[in-house]
Amino acid sequence: MTEGPIFRYREFMTSGELKPDSAQKLAAERLQSLHHALISYTPKSGKKGWMQRFGLSAEIDKPPPQGIYLYGGVGRGKSMLMDLLYQTVPIKTKDRVHFHAFMRDIHAEIHRLRQLPGDDVGDPIPGMADGIADNTTLLCLDELEVRDIADAMIVSRLFQRLFERGVVVVATSNRHPNDLYKDGLQREKFLPFIELIKTKLDVLALESLQDYRLGRLMGSPVYHTPLGPAAEAALDGAWARLTDDAPLKPDHILVQGRRVAVPAAAHQVARFTFADLCEKALGPTDYLAIAAQFSTIIMSGIPQMTEEKKDAARRFVTLVDALYEHRTVLICSAGASPTELYAGREGGFEFQRTASRLIEMQAVDYIKQRHVEE
Repeated sequence: MTEGPIFRYREFMTSGELKPDSAQKLAAERLQSLHHALISYTPKSGKKGWMQRFGLSAEIDKPPPQGIYLYGGVGRGKSMLMDLLYQTVPIKTKDRVHFHAFMRDIHAEIHRLRQLPGDDVGDPIPGMADGIADNTTLLCLDELEVRDIADAMIVSRLFQRLFERGVVVVATSNRHPNDLYKDGLQREKFLPFIELIKTKLDVLALESLQDYRLGRLMGSPVYHTPLGPAAEAALDGAWARLTDDAPLKPDHILVQGRRVAVPAAAHQVARFTFADLCEKALGPTDYLAIAAQFSTIIMSGIPQMTEEKKDAARRFVTLVDALYEHRTVLICSAGASPTELYAGREGGFEFQRTASRLIEMQAVDYIKQRHVEE
């Protein structure tokens, strides 16, 4: 056997695309074991035949392979390693999805079912889980994170059913399972899910000493001026490097029950325009949530502002404060240098601090700092 995550990983090492990393190698070896187990694994059908109805079984009661929960800081290569398994395992019934998009689709389906005629549509969770299990042997979830009580309750019941159906789950996260939904509302109701994760998945720490996201940023400017095709091309290049050329798919985050649109998001990188963030009715809570959710923000079209744009300028100041507090990297295109970005009198003094922070946020020492998710 010369196919699978460890062999693909060795090819990257040989070609120089990856550098030696003992934590990554260990994870690739564990993924290779799962790759081998999945080839010969067939989950039980959710439908009962005549033998099952009489308490008999035509299937061998073989437990599913142990899934994997791969966690570590931003830029450690978690998604890359999971993708090596997904790309090489020769099964058709597999799915790879960002956890946030996965939950968005679950919420959308619950909403659709609740709009159906009739007073009692029943509990939708088991049916949705069975729908997934009927078509999915391997479910790869990228960037698993639970921040909302509604999500916490849904995933606990959904995954219980998926595991009962024999779905094999591989997940990446920035957090150890014990830290999921930390300090969340009614967290005690979520604790059984944490124990379920630790029972059904091998928990592997990917605490590499090297931040590979940082390597993709180093040597490249993060503040591009003046506005124009060259600046936009630089932002396109940054997106491609940081997301492995992920498609520009719209997303959203939930902030106190409200949906805040995200024009594009992948691998903890989000892309916005100035109008998206500063010319809409967003406030400090929204900006803090965005800064906590994403380790890098790519923002285009920041204009040189005057008092005519004082409301947008005020929001921009609040946004930069939130990004700075969370040590979120800002890659942007702007109409002027930070010190010349605001030309109005009103609010000019307050903007001086923003200009100073924009300059500091371009420094290597800032970019090297760990992203703060709380």
